[in-house]
Amino acid sequence: MAAPLAYVFRALRRPAIVGFAAMAVVLPQLSAPAAARGPDAIADVAETVIDAVVNISTSQTVTSSRSGSRGTPQVPPGSPFEEFFDEFFKNRQGDNKNGDRSPRRVNSLGSGFIIDAEGIVVTNNHVISEADEVSVILNSGDKLKAEVIGRDQKTDIALLRVKPEKPLKAVKFGDSEKLRLGEWVIAIGNPFSFGGTVTAGIVSARNRDINSGPYDNYIQTDAAINRGNSGGPLFNLNGEVIGVNTAIISPSGGSIGIAFAVPSKTVVAVIDQLRQFGETRRGWLGVRIQQITDELAESLGLKQVRGALIAGVDDKGPAKPAGIEPGDVVIKFDGKDIKEMRDLPRIVADTPVGKDVEVIVIRKGKEQKKAVKLGRLEDGDKPKPASVKTTEEPKEKSVVKKALGLDLANLSNDLRKKYKIKDSVKGVVITGVDKSSNAAEKRLSEGDVIVEIGQEAVSSATDVQTRLDALKKRGSKTALLLVANPAGEVRFIALSLQ
Repeated sequence: MAAPLAYVFRALRRPAIVGFAAMAVVLPQLSAPAAARGPDAIADVAETVIDAVVNISTSQTVTSSRSGSRGTPQVPPGSPFEEFFDEFFKNRQGDNKNGDRSPRRVNSLGSGFIIDAEGIVVTNNHVISEADEVSVILNSGDKLKAEVIGRDQKTDIALLRVKPEKPLKAVKFGDSEKLRLGEWVIAIGNPFSFGGTVTAGIVSARNRDINSGPYDNYIQTDAAINRGNSGGPLFNLNGEVIGVNTAIISPSGGSIGIAFAVPSKTVVAVIDQLRQFGETRRGWLGVRIQQITDELAESLGLKQVRGALIAGVDDKGPAKPAGIEPGDVVIKFDGKDIKEMRDLPRIVADTPVGKDVEVIVIRKGKEQKKAVKLGRLEDGDKPKPASVKTTEEPKEKSVVKKALGLDLANLSNDLRKKYKIKDSVKGVVITGVDKSSNAAEKRLSEGDVIVEIGQEAVSSATDVQTRLDALKKRGSKTALLLVANPAGEVRFIALSLQ
């Protein structure tokens, strides 16, 4: 059941044996208390919290196929061993008379920790996501059947409940926002099925984005974390949980000193909602955003590269009635600075549903304030193109012009059919791209549609040339294009005019 090994590897549950050694080096300039604090505190913390860390045991029924099964040797047809292996593995796997597929039980292990003495346990969602049965194994060896209270795929957090005969040892959350680079941290979990394993390291980095989801904000640590550590706690030296160990980077599947934990600030907010509602309820703005580059910043009139660029607005989302438009750059949301694109989804998600929020945007070089009543994010919420149907031919004939290494044509019904462009998409279609041009470097392709240039709509190939000529006369070095793909998804691209 373990996921395929990838460069960024979810620290899952398969047994294996690896070696780990640590060497402490005390530099002469360090004071004695500073040097001693790490090792002494680690032992004290481990002794205090070890009983609150649990193993998560899961099992599920899967259907295996004799043909191509992992455990079945692939014997060439006609081999003298073909009949032997066929009969042996048929009997072993219990194939029925109606086919070659039979159910089997698969077990796996992960980690977790108790946050309530009455039996509330935190782990990773990927540890229990496909399980038919989930059990919690205490440090004492007692095994308790668990039920899933709720789970959140976006942050990979799950909440379980067990019913103990007596109160359990529980741990508290600390403030991950107070973590400093180089601070000692302790990981406890069930790596490779070795329960109650304690490892230590430092905080290597904060706010790491590993492209695993929309709310990436990981703590990076060099504490040894391996398969089976998933869902286990990362402690500070006060014995407080400041993260949930979730992923590692490893070409081999073992620890190479780069591991990631979901920060406690994120976990606490998710857990509170899971306990209250059994699900997460996140704020929703109803926009598509993209990262601002140096070229885009110049085209948008920004003095510095900052904020989140609005690439699209959902017609049914809260941003639309608030007057937020494509091309706006969000620099502040509910009083919080948006330094880069990925800040906005996290801050919006953490904001209560229904709250009236002030949003500050930059539009055509000037700041504007917008008032938004935040909606609720539902799974699958994505901005959709407006459902507008038209069979009207453009007034201008489908002339072709060349500009910026692009062949451009007026959008006709024939071109819509050729490139499968949705009726809702309006603009000028790209019919060819010079492979040596800046446009090709920016991955523009045939069938893309230029919707705007310089935040002004274009409806013909002549419009495009007129807008480009105007930008050159003003001394602009780049042209800001709003481009839609045939499905109607839009993005901003800055092309050099030189």
